[in-house]
This record gives sequence, structure tokens and C-alpha cells, in this order.
Amino acid sequence: MRQGELLVSMATVCIWLVLPVSTQAQRGRQPVELPGGPGRELVQTACSECHRLNLIVNSSGYTQEGWNDLIASMVELPADQGEAVAGYLGTHFPVRPATEAVLIPGETQVSIREWLLPSLGSRPHDPLAARDGSLWWTGQWSSRLGRLTPSTGAMKEFWLPENSGPHGLVEDTAGNVWFTGISQNYIGMLDPKTGAVTGYPLSEGRGPHTPIFDQNGTLWFTMQSGMVGRLVPATGEMRIVATPTANTYPYGIVVNSEGVPWYVDFRGNRIGSVDPDTMEIREYTLPAPDARPRRIAITPDDVIWYTDFPRGYLGRFDPETGAVQEWASPGGPESRPYGIATVGNVVWYSESAVRPNTLVRFDTETERFQTWIIPSGGGVVRHMVATVEGNLVLACSAVNRVALVEVGN
Repeated sequence: MRQGELLVSMATVCIWLVLPVSTQAQRGRQPVELPGGPGRELVQTACSECHRLNLIVNSSGYTQEGWNDLIASMVELPADQGEAVAGYLGTHFPVRPATEAVLIPGETQVSIREWLLPSLGSRPHDPLAARDGSLWWTGQWSSRLGRLTPSTGAMKEFWLPENSGPHGLVEDTAGNVWFTGISQNYIGMLDPKTGAVTGYPLSEGRGPHTPIFDQNGTLWFTMQSGMVGRLVPATGEMRIVATPTANTYPYGIVVNSEGVPWYVDFRGNRIGSVDPDTMEIREYTLPAPDARPRRIAITPDDVIWYTDFPRGYLGRFDPETGAVQEWASPGGPESRPYGIATVGNVVWYSESAVRPNTLVRFDTETERFQTWIIPSGGGVVRHMVATVEGNLVLACSAVNRVALVEVGN
């Protein structure tokens, strides 16, 4: 592998902290000044090229060792610079009180393996479990897609057009890998055999977010601009429709057994369904006014499950009756449940704001929780998917890793 594929500039030492969306926006506009001390100029010059310094000041902090591990997952620095940066941050931004992980024992056994990605600072956003057993990730900050062979640990990266910002990821029946180029407003298809990328620019709107195929091979995707899109790969035909309510943020999306797409609105207390023929959208209001569902999953009975990110709840929506049930996540109201997947009647998700991040199992029949700590700390698991064997693939964003969760009895 070429040296250029492993090294990135010091400017990529970028730390994304888990804060509520409203808090991020508010604090992101406030200028800050780092305290004096050895290493200050190095941190200030490098980090401000990539993000505002408020992300450091408002972080939950780390020990010097923790800062060193986090930085090492993003950039390869000379030893003296790495020591200076970690020393400064560890001194002035130590560990602050935070929501601690809540461990609930149970009978299910899991083993979690994690791999550090080749391109440091990639910030993997979404994972994919391919049919051939390989695991994939979107390197959102490096504009690359990556493939891992779990049995050997071998990894290969595929370069995308500059500043694509790949976000969501899904595979078609021919083995092509489709992704959303969220930063350049296009849907992309990668041929893993040749590395060739085919792009489909959005016909309107912006921010293609999460893609999914239906049973007929049609690709559906959510958009940050309050829209849902449909792409027919065979013809390239694309159609995009706006949601009935203004100022929405369609986020996670699934397709039920009848080919109907369902999505969650991260900007409101809503779930939406899309008529696969007419693309008419029907919205369903969740009871809690401050509910903000972020990711979505579906069980074999076509019941919808979602993570209510700001409130710290796991939610269940029955499309047949419109009934909503909620369960408080084990980590509490500040746990920020995020990535979610289902295996049969079991719901799996991650709490992204507890320290360290947890993997949560919820048995929908017994309504019992079980939790595990993610070894690397998780670094915010934005999405997870199930394999055909019933295991899980996680994208551990801030720690620049992908994880395979092998589930036992």
C-alpha cells in the first residue's frame, strides 16, 4: 500500500464530539480560545483547519492516553508531535463526568472484533455486510469505500471522486456496492471487480443520506433536504418527492415485506411511509412532541422499531394499528441511542453517548435488555447491519474502526 494512502495531514486531527443537535448548532457559532500551555499552537493551528475549536472545549474529555489513542486513529504523527498534542489536550481537557455505561447481564454471549481502518481519519459512517462474507464501510472524510475480509483481516480501499463524502451503503444482487455521495449530491455505484464508479446526480434537492433496495431492485434513499428519492438502476430514472410537512429530515429507511419504504424524521416526531408506485408520502405522528427518531429497523412482522436519539428511548410503531410503545434505554435519557438493526425478533442498537458506548440487545418477546461494552469505546456507532448468519457489523466512527459482533446462544 502506498505511503500516501496511510498518511494524512495534521489538519485531519478532528474530534467529533457527541452533543445534541441543538447544542452543537448553538455552541458551534460561539468562538473559543484555547488555554495557554505547551502544545497549544500545534493544536490550534492543526485542528482549526478542520473544525471549530469548540468541539474540543465542549468535549467530555479524555485522559492523555485516551487523547493519544484517539489521535492515533486519525493521523500518523512524529512521536514528539503526538506526545505534545496528547499532553496538551490531556492536561487542559481531562475526562469530565459523563453518563456511564450500564451493564445488564443476560444469557446471550457475544464476541466483538474490531479493525483499525487503513486511511486514518476516515470516520466510517455506515457499514455493509456483503453476500460474499466481506464487510464494507464508507470512509466519509477520506472519500473512500473500504472492504474487509474478516477471516484474514485483509483490507482494500476504493477511491471515489474527490469530496464525495460517502454516507450510506448497500449492495445489489449483482454484487455492486451503492452509496450516497452526501457532500456532492449524487448516488454512486462501485463495481468491486474493476473499481469503476458510476454516478447519478440528484435531479433536485441535496444531501442523499441512507439508501436501500426493495424487492424489485429499485433503490430508495432519504435526503437531508426533506425529501425521499427513488432510482431505477436499469434505466437511470430518478424521481424525488418532498415530504408533506416542511423542514423535515428523513434519516433511516427500511422496506417492509410488501415493498413499502418506511423512514424516520430526525427533525420531528414523525415516521413516514412511501407508496412504491405513486411515491405519495403518508406521515404518522409519534405521541411525544420532543421525539426525534434517528435510525429505523423492522422485524419479520413488519413492525417498525426506532431509536429516539435525544430522549433515550427505543420505540415500536405498529403500522396496522398505529400503536406506539416505548422503552427507556438502559443508559438513561442522555444515552443517545443511534445505530439499530434486527435479527429475527431481536432488536440490537448502540448507545452513542454513554462512556464507553454500549451494544444493546432487546428481546421483543420477553421485553428484556442485555448490554455489552464496545471494546474500543465505540466512537459513536451511527449505523449497524445484520449479516445472513445473524451477526452484526458496526461502524465505529470517531475511533476509525469497523467491528464484527459474533452472536452466540
